[in-house]
Amino acid sequence: MKAVSVFGVIGAAVVSSVFTGAALADMPSIMSMRDRAELQDQWLAQRLEAIVPQLMRDNGVDMWVLIAREYNEDPVLSTMLPADWLKTARRRTILVFCDRGPDAPLERLAVSRYSVGEFFESAWNPEEQPDQWKRLTELIQERDPQRIAVNMSPDFALADGLAAAEMSMLQSALPPQLRARQVSSEPLAIGWLETRTDAEMAVYPQIGAIAHAIIGEALSDRVIKPGVTTTKDVEWWCRERVAELKLDTWFHPSVSVQRHEESSEFVDLFENQNDVIRPGDLVHIDFGIDYLGLCTDTQQMAYVLKADETAPPQGLVEAFKIGNAMQDILIGQFEQGRSGNEILKAALEEAASQGITASVYTHPLGFHGHGAGPTIGLWDQQGGVPGRGDYRLNANTCHSIELNVEVPIPEWGGQKVLIMLEEDAFFDGESVRWIDGRQTELLTIP
Repeated sequence: MKAVSVFGVIGAAVVSSVFTGAALADMPSIMSMRDRAELQDQWLAQRLEAIVPQLMRDNGVDMWVLIAREYNEDPVLSTMLPADWLKTARRRTILVFCDRGPDAPLERLAVSRYSVGEFFESAWNPEEQPDQWKRLTELIQERDPQRIAVNMSPDFALADGLAAAEMSMLQSALPPQLRARQVSSEPLAIGWLETRTDAEMAVYPQIGAIAHAIIGEALSDRVIKPGVTTTKDVEWWCRERVAELKLDTWFHPSVSVQRHEESSEFVDLFENQNDVIRPGDLVHIDFGIDYLGLCTDTQQMAYVLKADETAPPQGLVEAFKIGNAMQDILIGQFEQGRSGNEILKAALEEAASQGITASVYTHPLGFHGHGAGPTIGLWDQQGGVPGRGDYRLNANTCHSIELNVEVPIPEWGGQKVLIMLEEDAFFDGESVRWIDGRQTELLTIP
């Protein structure tokens, strides 16, 4: 898909910070609920005008039909609703895009009793035609599209939002000649979800800065009292902090520790921990927020100083640098048109050539934390991911650069640690930039 350039009033000053791990970041201002809704509706209007027509024409689709019922939401349809609908359909909501030709604007209809905000005009009067499905069929027959996209996909859950019962009723309503014209909407659905506009990217750094500020506070002596605070305490502090700020989180935060092995004291990172955080621990956090309909996903690390220490052990400092180097290796492999599996293979081969033991499990980011687009490895699939990993990298997309490196620490008798990092980045088609900087050194507590 070509680059999309959309500008608009963003409704509030944008504050961005670069988080280096050296100090607590300032908390950007957070918009009121009303202002957020106005901004999100501005973005939606711009996206519908700029992105959908281009996607449909690039993929030779004349009509796109999206169908969902209340509480069984299609993930794509949910992102096309007004902000005050809270991503929830009303009864059965059917949205129809119809391309009437390059010289005409895209037709946007709602086969629903009411219009969907100012975005989709109601095209159904139940008093004239009581059957919603018959009305949809009439609209399709009147326009006679040759390719009708519906949200079905074997590889991407986000593009597979047409429920089984809705699919069955749609097939029953359509005559055979129209049923034969149905195609998967996968390139439309994924393209819509993954593409970021200039207006969104003007604000995304602020969202990243908020997440970084919360992490900076969580991994500090404002929250962690060594010998007293547990990993679960920090997780729930993050949840409370998000609620205080009137934000949402799309997953429960996780906090874990690694420490110099002491017989049975070795900590398994992959167990459900509720461990007391001690001096000498290497603390890891995985945290994300959802604000203005866009998600963050971040992993950062801190070291708890012992009484006689003023800095982390040099081995941990050097290990962290290797983690940063692996980030550089991975984003250096981002090229438009390359598949996620191709990027994964090239990055791991380059890491091995430099003597770095790494795992990569990077994913797209946007409306969803685990977003639409190419999967670049899974933690248990380092040889590539069939289907989602075959999807190709497009411009104007965001990605959560998630990975780890395994490094022996001399001060810990050669014991290996995992430096687990995750930072959000934007690919413009030519290069990658961090949305709100990245952690470049271990935080220290205190």
